[in-house]
Amino acid sequence: MKKLVTKIVLLFSLFMSTVTAQSYNITGKGVKSEINNITVEIQFYTPSIVRIVKYPKGSVCTKQSLSVVKSPEKVTFSTKRVGDILFVKSKALSVGIDLNSGQVNFNSGTQIPLLKEKAGSVSFTEISDGGEKSYSISQSFELDKEECIYGLGQQQQGKMSKRNVSLKMIQGNLDDYIPFFQSVKGYGLFWDNYSPTQFDDNQEKTTFKSEVGDCIDYYFMCGGNADGVIACMRNLTGQAPMFPLWTYGFWQSRERYKTQDELVDVVKKYRELKVPLDGIIQDWQYWGNNYLWNAMEFLNPGFYDPQKMVKDVHGLNAHMIISIWSSFGPKTKQFSELDKMNALFNFKTWPESGSEKFPSNKDYPSGVKVYDAYNPKARDLYWKYLNEGIFRLGMDGWWMDSTEPDHLSETPLDFDNKTYLGSFRKVRNAYPLMSVGGVYQHQREVTSDKRVFILTRSAFAGQQRYGANTWSGDITASWETLKNQISTGLNFSLSAIPNWNSDIGGFFLWKYKNPLENPDYRELHVRWMEFGAFCPMMRSHGEGYPRELYQFGKKGNPTYDAIEKYINLRYSLLPYIYSASWQVTANQSSIMRALVMDFATDKQAIDLNTEFMFGKSLLVSPVTEPMYWKNQLQGKDSVKTEDYSLVKTKDVYLPKGTDWYDFWTGEKVNGGQTIQKEVPLDIIPLYVKAGSILPIGPKVQYATEKNWDNLEIRIYRGANGEFTLYEDENDNYNYEKGIYSTIHFSWNDKQKSITIDKRNGKFPGMLENRIFNIVVVSSAQGHGGELLAAPDKLVKYNGNKVVVIF
Repeated sequence: MKKLVTKIVLLFSLFMSTVTAQSYNITGKGVKSEINNITVEIQFYTPSIVRIVKYPKGSVCTKQSLSVVKSPEKVTFSTKRVGDILFVKSKALSVGIDLNSGQVNFNSGTQIPLLKEKAGSVSFTEISDGGEKSYSISQSFELDKEECIYGLGQQQQGKMSKRNVSLKMIQGNLDDYIPFFQSVKGYGLFWDNYSPTQFDDNQEKTTFKSEVGDCIDYYFMCGGNADGVIACMRNLTGQAPMFPLWTYGFWQSRERYKTQDELVDVVKKYRELKVPLDGIIQDWQYWGNNYLWNAMEFLNPGFYDPQKMVKDVHGLNAHMIISIWSSFGPKTKQFSELDKMNALFNFKTWPESGSEKFPSNKDYPSGVKVYDAYNPKARDLYWKYLNEGIFRLGMDGWWMDSTEPDHLSETPLDFDNKTYLGSFRKVRNAYPLMSVGGVYQHQREVTSDKRVFILTRSAFAGQQRYGANTWSGDITASWETLKNQISTGLNFSLSAIPNWNSDIGGFFLWKYKNPLENPDYRELHVRWMEFGAFCPMMRSHGEGYPRELYQFGKKGNPTYDAIEKYINLRYSLLPYIYSASWQVTANQSSIMRALVMDFATDKQAIDLNTEFMFGKSLLVSPVTEPMYWKNQLQGKDSVKTEDYSLVKTKDVYLPKGTDWYDFWTGEKVNGGQTIQKEVPLDIIPLYVKAGSILPIGPKVQYATEKNWDNLEIRIYRGANGEFTLYEDENDNYNYEKGIYSTIHFSWNDKQKSITIDKRNGKFPGMLENRIFNIVVVSSAQGHGGELLAAPDKLVKYNGNKVVVIF
């Protein structure tokens, strides 16, 4: 009898322990359960976005996200238990949790498997983080063997899909890390952690392992396709505001203009040459020596009247932005005040030497320190000096350098530096988000008349909401680097941040002797300009040798002519580009688009790192190999010379499912094949998707020189298509109040008719009447190229609906 009672007690204990392990509570957001001493929360933010939070039993997760700005919506969901699996379903997602193991899996609303955690892979290791108790955390997932994933910020690896990669995610000069990836299957995952993180992917598992975290915290989103995933991520972390129209023109920069007269003369020279220009940039050291680093004052005698400099640039119908940093020299006013606030970090940063000579002499340390951008009062102080010293002059934007920030000769103890939000280790990777966000938010508080434009070197999840365009860092000029920029920019865009660019021509020219006279570099620079014309920002910049157009010769020189051609082409596409930028803001679109975004079912396209879509109509295939120079003996020496005697070709893949038109010739080509395109120096393979409606703007010297009252509207036959022309006042935030206009065009290919719908909206200065020059492109007619064609129909438009039949 005693044995029987003991057995019953043991069985009851086992039963109760099982019940305890499988217990769960339904909350207003989802479900909360305790499994194997770990609390798991499933929280719906929208029907398509769910948050998973895990933390050791008995602890509390009170984390406030730095990236996520969305509050959970009231989402209707249901729960159903099948064996040990509890299913929590919204109309778009089904989340299953194993009540024994804690493993979570994700299916679409129609029960298509998307992703699952690897069983038993959750890990919490207790650590001391700068004296505070915390955890090192890890979670793994299982992906399909052939599944392509994208995003994770920007890395200079030349890879499109991020399978089988290992990344030590700490912000750097050339690499920006965003712990977010999206899959060709139409889902995305955001690992919401800011500490140094190891990302590893192999055939067995995909793992995030972060050095510090009070909890595992990630968001799963089902968008159905790449655009839908990006829409989810921006819904979660913030929408991208519009940039001014002028920012989509051509930018010239140099490391560095040493006087204000030198800077203004560059703008004057472009105007004299009648080559378009909208932006000029002043790089560092206008503040004087390194002990005055980032003083936000013009203490360099070469900048004798900064107010005059800004007025001179504006008087030439150009705009100007200026370099500002995340650090301050010891003799600046900011340093003194920040030091009293305990808002300076104690680790090595750039510049290390007080001497301006290179290489730096570390016997004379600069004393420059990075400021605590996590501290709201420090951000207030940063803006106070920026506003008083520079913005009041009429400066048009900011070049925020070293926003990762520069962290040199790092040691483990460096990460124990205390920030306003805890250890530097805990929030390390979010530094660019905080520093850039501080400037954006303060400028928005000061004025709505001038849109914020920030050019910056680093980024983190959510930074799209802060009016910033990120460049790919201080890259070294080479053909390999140029090729790598394609996948670098595309993965950055697939990380839900739409604005990206690179230093056209490469920043460092270490591989080239006398680059301006070197045929190899001259060709590289031209090809980079061609690529840059189809990036969200077109900006020429570098150190050592100036890169202005006229440094490469005069009109009639092949290099000069090719560069000029692509600057002009950029301006002719401004109506298309600006309308695409509105789609980014209004409809969560992307300008620079990996082929997976529009051709996800084409297996030849989804991992292609050599071409991309610019907007939804233009296929761009940059030339990334040298073709037009050769070594020629001169005496005993081998000298590189230009050789244009034979036109070379480039392989171009045209995605299937559509026909394509050669932009330059108007030739129609079937999709789903690789073709050879002749690429003389001034030609980049450029194809227009059948069914596209492409507006072509006037020839101008700057973006707003002429109204768009006489646009050419090109129709590329072969499919139905549509396009929305967006217009506003070009540079304020009235569009947020609905003060803008749109004109919707639709092409019916079978009926050979175009419908121009009634104009929606209005704004001050809007064109009430205009002419649209309609050109129907077909192989037989041979329309193509950057030049305006003779119209097939001339349409007078007064804002009312018009139907034109061909």
